[in-house]
Amino acid sequence: MNTGQYISGIAHFGLIGWALIGGVFQPAPEPFDVTEVSVISNAEFEAMMVPTTGPSLETDLAALTPPEPDAVEPAAPQAESPDPAPVSAEPEQTAPPPEPETAPDVAALLPPDPPTEIEDVAPVLLPPTDAPVSAAPDTSPAPKPRPVPRVAPEPVAAPDPEDRTDDIAQDQAVDDSTADTQQDQQDRTVEEEAATEIVTEAEQGASHAPSSSARPRARPVQRVAQPEAESTTGTQDAVRGALAEAMAAGEAESPKPATPSGPPLTSGEKDALRVAVQKCWNTGALSTDALKTVVIVSVKMKPDGSPETETIRMVSASGGTSGSANQAFQAVRRAIIRCGANGFELPSEKYDQWREIEMTFNPEKMRIK
Repeated sequence: MNTGQYISGIAHFGLIGWALIGGVFQPAPEPFDVTEVSVISNAEFEAMMVPTTGPSLETDLAALTPPEPDAVEPAAPQAESPDPAPVSAEPEQTAPPPEPETAPDVAALLPPDPPTEIEDVAPVLLPPTDAPVSAAPDTSPAPKPRPVPRVAPEPVAAPDPEDRTDDIAQDQAVDDSTADTQQDQQDRTVEEEAATEIVTEAEQGASHAPSSSARPRARPVQRVAQPEAESTTGTQDAVRGALAEAMAAGEAESPKPATPSGPPLTSGEKDALRVAVQKCWNTGALSTDALKTVVIVSVKMKPDGSPETETIRMVSASGGTSGSANQAFQAVRRAIIRCGANGFELPSEKYDQWREIEMTFNPEKMRIK
């Protein structure tokens, strides 16, 4: 037989045997905890939940009557006998009184007292009594007439600023358009402000301001100790000597500006440079204020005739505002950079003369220094 068949047969026999006898080796089940439960109705449950009242204690405190003492029979008279000799008897020891028994506390077992009802009664407010009010004394000064430039039998109030003043008051304008005889139209007029009396300076209210003020105290003079004349003279001489030495050293160290060598530029060479820059100077984009502005620009040149762009600066401007001057300077700067990119045609032997150039840009005419 083939090996695969042996393996298959052994596997099948093992599976069948495990199915037959596999349940024998299962562990015993663990015991369950069982609790007995009884079912009751709602009525029984409510009866169980009713609070039970404690036993009532009836304290019957009967009046304890002390026992009546037994009747003592009178003793028979005995014959008188001589008094015996006094015998010293030991004093009897009296037993301590018994401790009173403490009564049990029954306050906790008694029913609680019913709560007392509290009535919310609003308090009665008494009506306010009208207390006598004392009148404050009127301490304000009596009004006094204001000084006016006109005096009349009857006082006249100050007119409005829009009204027209006249000697005779006219209530409203009179229109004589319907009359036979035409007269000049009269406008509304009012009388000028007037008073019945002349108010003098003596009648005016006195001012509470003081008529004169006290003179302020003078500041204390600080006394400065004056140095001796000899030390001052010596210090001044030392300072003068130090200043003279410093000025001499500064003059020796500061180099004198080198004078340009070679012949100056001719008028033809200047005109050629002006025409070359003017070709790139676009004045059509400038505003009206910029066209009225004259700008002086300084620029340093390289030996090959091209400008150093970082050295282009505005020396001065006139004839316009700061905004128009800046606009004109930017147009000039673009013209110098654009036309000088390949270098201007300038004589190399005169480089010291055109090393630094100042150009005046005027919309009317242009000059070069």
